Amino acid sequence: MQRMIWLLLVWLLPAGLAMALAIGQPLEFGSAAQQRQYDTLVRELRCTVCQSETIHESNAELAADMRRRVYDMTLAGHDAEAIVEFLVQRYGDYVRYRPALQANTALLWASPFLLLLGGGLIWWRIVAGRRRMAQCPEFSARERAMLDRLRHGDDAGRLR
Repeated sequence: MQRMIWLLLVWLLPAGLAMALAIGQPLEFGSAAQQRQYDTLVRELRCTVCQSETIHESNAELAADMRRRVYDMTLAGHDAEAIVEFLVQRYGDYVRYRPALQANTALLWASPFLLLLGGGLIWWRIVAGRRRMAQCPEFSARERAMLDRLRHGDDAGRLR
């Protein structure tokens, strides 16, 4: 049992070291405002490699480079808008998790409403179709008898 625990520790030790290296050195800021700006920006900018993670969450090399760039620009005194604009010019609008409303992003912003409208139209067509089916006339006695014969496999009920 003790040997198994040692083997487990030896096996998990490299994973712990790798996690410690991924975290990196703590960053030093000149003021609390700079730290808040940095923390906000790294959580609002998208890693263009991972695409579904912020640069704060991503372990990609590009995300690390983007974090360094945000850190350096923050220390240099650039405001958040200037930093985001720089990254947008370098990587495109995709780097923002919440892209600005522009001509090239209008469809992106309108798509939830268009999908809702499309779903509503489909629902309306289905409901209207069911109402029309409910308004169909009933079968006559002769038609019902023919359907019963067909359903029970009687060839005599076959239409001629």
